[in-house]
Amino acid sequence: MVWTFDERSPIYSQIVQEIKLQIVSYQIKSGEQLPTVRDFAEKAGVNPNTMQRAFTELEREGLVYTKRTSGRFVTDDQELIDQKRHELAANEIATFIKKMLTLGFSEKDIISEIKAYLKETKG
Repeated sequence: MVWTFDERSPIYSQIVQEIKLQIVSYQIKSGEQLPTVRDFAEKAGVNPNTMQRAFTELEREGLVYTKRTSGRFVTDDQELIDQKRHELAANEIATFIKKMLTLGFSEKDIISEIKAYLKETKG
């Protein structure tokens, strides 16, 4: 499956966000070994250098670490994973709230819309 990228931000940054999302949503589990740069690049449909840059950024953030002869692995630091999960959630909420305010919704209206949506999707 080739990933789809937009032109608003660098591809490596979008890859970082996608892998981070997979880690915090447990699609990729703590301690799990990641595919090689070449394999992941092929899967994503990008240049291996782009994937290497994304992995370097994930390592910088502490979500991924390298074992010299074994490859890259997802951190076992559950606290860090939870922190990153909350950071992603906060960014999504901020984007949503800004858009709703731009549409003219008040804080009360936004809360009402969220409650109505949750109620509708439960059933």
